Parts: sequence; structure tokens; C-alpha cells
Amino acid sequence: MTKSKDARVTTALACTTCTSKEAAGKSTGISRYTTRKNRRNTPTRLEPKKFRVCRHKHTYHKELKK
Repeated sequence: MTKSKDARVTTALACTTCTSKEAAGKSTGISRYTTRKNRRNTPTRLEPKKFRVCRHKHTYHKELKK
């Protein structure tokens, strides 16, 4: 069993440059990643650069609200 006040939490990251419709009317969906962070060491929201497969380039991904 894990404690509710555990220092490490699982967070979701979503792409900041995604749009619901791409060129030619096809929807590629939202790029999401999951990661773990230490709540005590990094209290601010994460914003790393991650690879976006459908665009073939790196984009910024922000941490989602819970």
C-alpha cells in the first residue's frame, strides 16, 4: 500500500501546440506522456520538451491539472 502523502507522484504531460484538427481535416489526437516527479524537490509544474511522433519534432509538454 502506498501512502497518500508520498513524495513521488505520477503526473500527466500534454502537448501545448496540439490542435484538434490537422491539415486535410484529420485529427491526430492529443500527445500525452506520463512521468513521475518528486513533490518536495519540484513543487512547480513541469514543462519539458518531448518528441511528437505525428509532427516528427520536439514540442513543449505541460503538466496537467489534477
